[in-house]
Amino acid sequence: MLTLKLISEETERVIKGLEKKHFTNARKTIEKVLELDRLRRTNQQQLDSGKQQQNQLSRQIGGLMKEGKKNEAEEIKNKVAELKATDKTLREEMEKAQNALNEVLLTIPNIPNDDVPEGKDASDNVVVKEGGTKPIFNEKALCHWDLCKKFNLVDFDLGVKITGAGFPIYIGKMARLQRALEAFFLDEARKSGYLEIQPPLLVNQASGLGTGQLPDKEGQMYHAQTDDLYLIPTAEVPVTNIFRDEILEEEQLPVKRCAYSSCFRREAGSYGKDVRGLNRLHQFDKVEIVRIDTPQHSYQSLAEMLDHVERLLQKLELPYHILRLCGGDMSFTSAICYDFEVWSAAQERWLEVSSVSNFENYQANRLHCRYRRSADKKIELCHTLNGSALALPRIVAAIIENNQTAEGIRVPKVLVPYCGFELLDDKN
Repeated sequence: MLTLKLISEETERVIKGLEKKHFTNARKTIEKVLELDRLRRTNQQQLDSGKQQQNQLSRQIGGLMKEGKKNEAEEIKNKVAELKATDKTLREEMEKAQNALNEVLLTIPNIPNDDVPEGKDASDNVVVKEGGTKPIFNEKALCHWDLCKKFNLVDFDLGVKITGAGFPIYIGKMARLQRALEAFFLDEARKSGYLEIQPPLLVNQASGLGTGQLPDKEGQMYHAQTDDLYLIPTAEVPVTNIFRDEILEEEQLPVKRCAYSSCFRREAGSYGKDVRGLNRLHQFDKVEIVRIDTPQHSYQSLAEMLDHVERLLQKLELPYHILRLCGGDMSFTSAICYDFEVWSAAQERWLEVSSVSNFENYQANRLHCRYRRSADKKIELCHTLNGSALALPRIVAAIIENNQTAEGIRVPKVLVPYCGFELLDDKN
């Protein structure tokens, strides 16, 4: 969440940033934060003053008792008791103000970096780079859901029978291709210096709050109510929370972690052609990369993460472009975000396969993730970053559509050593 220091010292910049993200009632909300903070601090000052008076009066009681001035001592005791009663009321009011302040702060999104373009929605995002060549077919290309049925690669109906829509079953060579992609992405991350971990697939409420999924995305997360645990929407949540309530040494940074996991998203209200087949699922696999860094180096880390994801798409021989998201299309927690999209030859549209974000110190403030500076030992908030590297469903959809032949789907050369075949078909 935003720090009180930032809100109080750069109030107008914060309000303008929130308006750039199209956060409703930005000024009113920030004014409420400042008022609650003033109330909290006023109560604290009164408590400190009252405590000082109590100490001074208490020191007088012993002397008066020795002098035999019991009545005067009793009067002072009564004053101390009154001050203690006032203290109790002040503490209750301060706690109430602090709780209200925390509740409001949790509803306020991160403010965007200055490089984030103005805009309301995805139509205002800016293409910053393109790569690869779109395939050309003599005949109209088949969509991946038709190809999956033709070559018996994915059974969407059977997934509906067992679980429901958005939970497909991968068959034969397609199941092997899934494993190949996971291994390829993890190997590439390791080569780039990321330490692989295998995280839990469920997290507690504190973890969801720490990375900003709660309370903002609570309706999109699967919740195991009996245990009050949430199925993860991305490995970002458990991996980043490893560093919750930690103080790292500057020499340890940047911390680089990667993880493969299944991801679970309710995606309530998602219907229509744009979510057909593998375009949007409730369960899917993804490799995530996470960095914890210093404020001074985090944008260099962001550039390195963007290069890493771009190299993956180049090796998979997929046409892609990179978008810098506008203020109105950014996530709740990000300060700046780049989306990678690959071309879908049959659907004739771009499919998002990765988002790479710098959250600056927004998540770190929620997580209490800090580092100790080498020069002066001062403790400051870290910057956190994460990115998909990569999410499988739409990558698979693009591979299937862009590489289709009459006999099957040509497997990108880089994946052949991982899966053991060159053609994706129904011959197991």
